[in-house]
Amino acid sequence: MATETVRLETRGAVALLTLNRPDEGNALNLQMAMDLLAAALACARDGALRAVVLTGAGRHFCFGGDLRAMHGRTTGADYIRELTTYLHGAIAHFMRMDAPVIAAANGTTAGAGIGLLAMADLAVCAADAKFNLAYTRAGLTPDAGTSFLLPRQIGARRTLELLLLNRTLGAEEALAWGLVNEVQPAAQLLARSLALAAQLARGARGAIGATKRLLADSLGALESQMIRESEAIAARAESEEGREGIRAFLEKRAAHFPGAPPAESEAPP
Repeated sequence: MATETVRLETRGAVALLTLNRPDEGNALNLQMAMDLLAAALACARDGALRAVVLTGAGRHFCFGGDLRAMHGRTTGADYIRELTTYLHGAIAHFMRMDAPVIAAANGTTAGAGIGLLAMADLAVCAADAKFNLAYTRAGLTPDAGTSFLLPRQIGARRTLELLLLNRTLGAEEALAWGLVNEVQPAAQLLARSLALAAQLARGARGAIGATKRLLADSLGALESQMIRESEAIAARAESEEGREGIRAFLEKRAAHFPGAPPAESEAPP
């Protein structure tokens, strides 16, 4: 299948799934979330498919949610609930299907893009890759399973550091923290990811799928947590903080959240 926002092509027993909004940093809007779920369902149904590589078209993997698409909607919370319903459905299907998923993270990965990275069974990133959660900077809360998956992958303290301080991780630090499995030169990222997929495709598909589901179930109730994520981010998007955070992000300035003291550079002498 191929749509304007997602390309899914098969190379033998391996599928290459490409997020395809390169001019917007592959930011997730409602259409992309719908197309991603359709792609996940297609992969899960294909009995001949034995591995999936997920990557981003252009320079970046995924900027996260498309805040421009959310901004100014009178029913912003409903829009976010609908978007996350499709996105979270896609994540659940990718995590529970037989075929293993390898994320090939190029350029910047932010917000919900980190959720797509975290839901993958293996993750490879380019040497120049950067990772930033960015939710609270925009007055929002996590989605895409990040509040569930990241504490289990990198620990609660490091997850809170990324969520609350919005610090950026480079590729080597992401590797040291356990966010990715490998770092590769940017020019070799896709080739290495496809080689890993080919190796997995030669394995026991049923055993791999059963192993994935055992691990997913051992983590706890992912789907229930993603419902809580959807409700939290929808509520924050319509709050005064959320509206200011999204405006500031789009205007490329620091946010001035209600009641917060000014930054040191802005404080009176």
